[in-house]
Amino acid sequence: MTETIESAARDDDRRPPREERRRRPRIHRRIHRAWIVAAVTFVTIIGGAAFGSLPGLLINPLHAEFGWSRGEIGLAASINMALYGLTAPFAAALMDRFGIRRVVATALTMVAAGALASVWMTASWQLMIYWGLLVGLGTGSMAMAFAATVTNRWFVTRRGLVTGILTAAGASGQLVFLPLCAWIVSEHGWRPASVTVALAALVVVPFVRLLMRDHPADVGLAPYGGVYVAKPAPARGAARRTVKVLFSAARTGPFWLLAGTFAICGASTNGLIRTHFVPSAHDHGMPITAAASLLAVIGIFDVVGTIFSGWLTDRFDARRLLAVYYALRGISLLFLPMLMAPEVQPPMVFFIVFYGLDWVATVPPTLALCREQYGDDSAIVFGWVLASHQVGAAVVAFLGGVARDVFGSYDVVWYAAGALCAVAALMSLVIRRAARADSAAGGAGAAGGDSADSADSAVSSG
Repeated sequence: MTETIESAARDDDRRPPREERRRRPRIHRRIHRAWIVAAVTFVTIIGGAAFGSLPGLLINPLHAEFGWSRGEIGLAASINMALYGLTAPFAAALMDRFGIRRVVATALTMVAAGALASVWMTASWQLMIYWGLLVGLGTGSMAMAFAATVTNRWFVTRRGLVTGILTAAGASGQLVFLPLCAWIVSEHGWRPASVTVALAALVVVPFVRLLMRDHPADVGLAPYGGVYVAKPAPARGAARRTVKVLFSAARTGPFWLLAGTFAICGASTNGLIRTHFVPSAHDHGMPITAAASLLAVIGIFDVVGTIFSGWLTDRFDARRLLAVYYALRGISLLFLPMLMAPEVQPPMVFFIVFYGLDWVATVPPTLALCREQYGDDSAIVFGWVLASHQVGAAVVAFLGGVARDVFGSYDVVWYAAGALCAVAALMSLVIRRAARADSAAGGAGAAGGDSADSADSAVSSG
């Protein structure tokens, strides 16, 4: 008995004082809070991405009801995409200044307002305001910068994997909402579909308010795989720094190569396939529901391809990965006009599966190259590179509709996009390696806290 008491006393001597234990950050848990935050982020991006299902489905119904040209409708979609991209570089700054929860909840409300207000529109300029301005600003505030902010603040290890998962969330939203909205449009018209999108955005708001946290320090935790870091004070003048970083990065060659390749990525995905695939397939006699289901299948394989791309990015040269992705995408687009038919044939299914795997597989290696080239400014630079992605998407969303009005077919658009992807593959290969070892420092973040501090400062300053 005496030995037991002495042993317990020795154990007490080795323990830190009770007050110190109370102050110590809680690091060890069965499920790290970072994964819960990542899950909420995933669901939030799905809710915000619901609107992305609408433009391609509503081009023909709006043209039939109001007589608006496809170019006018495409212009509204292009305004949305352009504002999405131009808002993205400032999204991290807004989140740092006002908090992630406030910014994201407000953004979801704007998306819901724009989708709901479109139910009562009677003129094309209202479409520009509701779809373009309101939804564009709302979705832009939940762009890739949102995923990058969460990843950089909450994770030190597994960043490539988490980036791939969160990037795939947009495709998951497409998977969920495309077939549903297509059925609603076919059976009940386009207005109930717009209301459905608005409700989807609003439903996510309580999850953001209740479960999202701005920083691991808010709950006394270290980032996943890192060490405890105190929450930095909100940085003032962050928007000014965002513009300053743009001018600094614009003086370097890699920035323009990354921006150019990502613009082509946006042109060949959001601008082209997401906006014009359904009306193009319908031109060849395919029902809207069948075409929308094919886009949903793209969403399934996009999730797989993007997560796998994140895994590959942690292990292989990001430049070569990008070159392969763009080259294969371009080849597939050249064959697409020959695959269009009234019914879904096996070659079309093969195209859909392949394109899904390649859809946004470009994001993890592009983000990795931004980290490598620009270090602490990488989150801000990636925001501007994402802006180029959306500008490319906006241009093709508009020009694709114009081409259909002028030529009566989308074929020329597919061929042009295929050629652009070949250019992007070549551009990826000539991106120089960074002279400094920023990427190595970021990849070794699990070994120490310096890289975690760098990542957090990059996002906080952005």
